[in-house]
Amino acid sequence: MKPLLNHADLEDQLSQPTPGVLETLRDLEGDFMVLGAGGKMGPSLARMIRRGLDALGQKERQVLAVSRFSTPTAVAELQQHGVQTLACDLLDRASVQALPEVPNIIFMAGQKFGTQDAPELTWVMNTLVPAIVAERFARSRIVVFSTACVYPLSTVAGTGSREGDPLDPPGDYANSCVGRERIFTHFSNKNGTPALMFRLSYAIDLRYGVLHDVAQKVAQGLPVDVTMGYANVIWQGDANARAIQCLSRTSCPPCALNVTGLERVSIRHLAEQFGRLLGREPTIIGQEGTTAWLFDASLSYDWFGPPTVTMEEMISATAEWVRQGGASLGKPTHFETRDGKF
Repeated sequence: MKPLLNHADLEDQLSQPTPGVLETLRDLEGDFMVLGAGGKMGPSLARMIRRGLDALGQKERQVLAVSRFSTPTAVAELQQHGVQTLACDLLDRASVQALPEVPNIIFMAGQKFGTQDAPELTWVMNTLVPAIVAERFARSRIVVFSTACVYPLSTVAGTGSREGDPLDPPGDYANSCVGRERIFTHFSNKNGTPALMFRLSYAIDLRYGVLHDVAQKVAQGLPVDVTMGYANVIWQGDANARAIQCLSRTSCPPCALNVTGLERVSIRHLAEQFGRLLGREPTIIGQEGTTAWLFDASLSYDWFGPPTVTMEEMISATAEWVRQGGASLGKPTHFETRDGKF
């Protein structure tokens, strides 16, 4: 992992296509659409597809990024890198119906934060939008971004939740995500739409994520709560690469895939490491619980091999980013939450 000094360097790193991505893009036919492309991961994922197609000499194939796009800057940056942008409210059936037919879909839309104050909106975004999209793109293959929070908390003494485990999570957000999977599964079975449930746990880049949250707290002298004592994380670029490769793994009925790192990181140990790297004594509160949201991502390693960025590289790069005053997206993960209330 090369040194990352600014936003441009980071976005370049996050959107670098892997050999596996190039192989997948070479094998698939047609254009690509990223629905809900305006979030933390969507822009770099769309750019990764575009860069991969360009590297293959297939500049005529389109990459469409679809979102409400609340800021002109996001649109301009995507267009600058050859990604076509389409403004669309995915709750508007007529607008979704007007979107072009595209064989390869990555669905990233959804809502998490604010659920506690307006659970009905979270349910609408996480279940009604999937129904509208699944009906419209019945003839496409669809990788559905989900969350590993669809599982209940598991014992820290175990291996973590696996794809075949029961889905019985706490809270409206996680249950609405189960609903999202059920909706896509229903329409997959009804229409023969190949799909895959991409159960992601804590993708990070240097501007957000579990590592960023802990490093920021240590740097600012804020307490780090270790009650949720452990987490799994994966570099955002590796998560995006896996999502693109999953387009060739869709099926009917849909399969599910846990996507994160195999290594579980201790929040206490993480705070102590950042303390050493940042020259600050961490303030640690709480005591590790006997359960946490932990996941077994062995199947994704079997399919795609290990991620390209290691835990040590992520920790080192995050510490340097925070030390230099690098930008933050201001979107904390709230990984400490144990009751599912976001």
